[in-house]
Amino acid sequence: MSQILLTVVLLCYLFPFVWMVATALKPADEIFRKPPTLVGSRLEWANFAGALDHLPLWRLLWNSVFTSALGALLVVVVSVPAAYAFARLRFRGSNALFVCFLGTLMVPQEVIVTPMFLLTRELGWDNSYQALVLPWAFTAFGTFLLRQFFRTIPVELEEAAMLDGASRPRVLWSVIVPIARPAIAVLAVFTFLTYWNSFLWPLVIVSSMDMATVPLGLQMFLGQSGNRWDLLMAAATLAVVPMVVVVLLLQRHLVRGIALSGLGGR
Repeated sequence: MSQILLTVVLLCYLFPFVWMVATALKPADEIFRKPPTLVGSRLEWANFAGALDHLPLWRLLWNSVFTSALGALLVVVVSVPAAYAFARLRFRGSNALFVCFLGTLMVPQEVIVTPMFLLTRELGWDNSYQALVLPWAFTAFGTFLLRQFFRTIPVELEEAAMLDGASRPRVLWSVIVPIARPAIAVLAVFTFLTYWNSFLWPLVIVSSMDMATVPLGLQMFLGQSGNRWDLLMAAATLAVVPMVVVVLLLQRHLVRGIALSGLGGR
């Protein structure tokens, strides 16, 4: 029974994606046919070429891939030492500091967009890659996720390494990080997808199509050519490909990391 229920839920999640791909391959005059059909009378592969002609999709994909990959890398690099400090180092006020650190997760993005925009503009970073990446590279989620995982690693492993003369940084990078690779993969994938799907901040900080990301570019295309749903769905289908590739490449680490880090609901 549980397998049947899970299959139904899976189909519900997959249906919008299947409908998007099917719409991308339909002739334009059959998209709103009544009653609706999943497959058109013919496969319009030319819709993908049309999407590339009407939209600088390769530029949008490059901007999204570059900012998402760089953002994920920075979040991992920052979160690993911060999580280790909160998990292993004991100092006065560490718990209170960690609670305050986690409290930043409760602040909606919409609240800090305006001050973040003013600060970014003062630095001269508006409409640039650093504006798209740096403001959101220092969040508490990655630190919290890795801290919880680090606390499950036996302290005896670190003590043995320190008895052999290893310093704290050497213990972190030579002992802790290899063990925590699945959790780090989870954080990298989640961060990559967060940057990739970000719409509000690019809308605020980007002023030219050359710096636009995929969500922003699709919205601009919708405003300019709102009646070309076939081309819009073709562009959206192409935009999904990099995310699917990332998830497939890290699937093994992702599944194991979710199970070990407690994100699986156990």
